[in-house]
Amino acid sequence: MTEATKPQTVDEALQQFTDMMAADGYVLSWEPSDPQRIVVRIDATEGACADCLVPVNVMEAIMAKALEPTPYALDHVILPAEAAH
Repeated sequence: MTEATKPQTVDEALQQFTDMMAADGYVLSWEPSDPQRIVVRIDATEGACADCLVPVNVMEAIMAKALEPTPYALDHVILPAEAAH
């Protein structure tokens, strides 16, 4: 396997979204739900931008695409309760 085809880690694949979420007051984390799938969780911090999150179906499409270079697929995304659309 060459470096160009080496799968990214989940942290690498989600880094740009982790940074964007942090700028809007959110914390992005993830955990495996089984050996091939992960759950992405987004938690609001105090002062988080309530209008900055997209609906869960859009967020799931974005996260699923971001995970394509990894060996994992998205299980689902958990948004803060007040942001769930």
